[in-house]
Amino acid sequence: MQTVEANGASIPVLGMGTWTLKGQACTELVSQALKVGYRHIDTAAAYDNEEAVGEGIRASGVKREEVFLTTKVWWTDIGGGDLERSAEDSLARLGFDHVDLLLIHWPNPNVDLAESMRALNSVRAGGLARHIGVSNFPTALLAEAVHFSDAPLVANQVEYHPFLNQDRVHEACRTAGMAMVSYCPLARGGDLFSQPAVANPAARYGKTPAQIVLRWHVQQEGVVAIPRTSNPGRLAENADIFDFSLNAEEMGAISALRQRGSRICDYDFSPVWDRG
Repeated sequence: MQTVEANGASIPVLGMGTWTLKGQACTELVSQALKVGYRHIDTAAAYDNEEAVGEGIRASGVKREEVFLTTKVWWTDIGGGDLERSAEDSLARLGFDHVDLLLIHWPNPNVDLAESMRALNSVRAGGLARHIGVSNFPTALLAEAVHFSDAPLVANQVEYHPFLNQDRVHEACRTAGMAMVSYCPLARGGDLFSQPAVANPAARYGKTPAQIVLRWHVQQEGVVAIPRTSNPGRLAENADIFDFSLNAEEMGAISALRQRGSRICDYDFSPVWDRG
């Protein structure tokens, strides 16, 4: 699978998101994803499924070193000491001695960012994570995180889909040599798939609307997409996006949908977002 090179990390451009997946169903989906060619699995302490994810990786028969595994530390646990304990607990649940990427899941205005970055770097220095990064960091906080980190940050995982403009974050990531990882890359379907900018190339290339949107993601410099599905049949379909390319006009038409400015994940603890 193609990869994005980001400050020493080689991140597969397409991964499997596991948010909301639980138990045996999660295990079976992770295992199936790896069997059909995925090499990037994303989880988090807050997802309450790390045990199932670890079991799925082992059940797949794919060697651990061939899988790029990401987990995240919840925003209430990013203080010094708490972050390290969270990482250790995640590894115990996963059943592995390290992850490939450890992220701060959300910023916390009540915890000094310099302290959080020291703790995150400590986890990396201790060998519990090969690479480190952040998630849901707008540009101002991202600049601070980069400044406070001794080791290079390799990714900022953010909500990104055709209905949401993330140009500023994307540019900040590229400037810092980081990947931008898209969660909710399909905007949870809805009316995105019926938009002519998506439906027309789907008909033209004989692809599904979801495949068109995922192709739009991975054709952008430094962008990684981690779609989630609970349907095993969708796994192979989502991965079948490397035998065609969208032209500049098609890419532009999909990008123009961002004028809607629709954000799915916005909570009372969210930071102040960049405006497109």
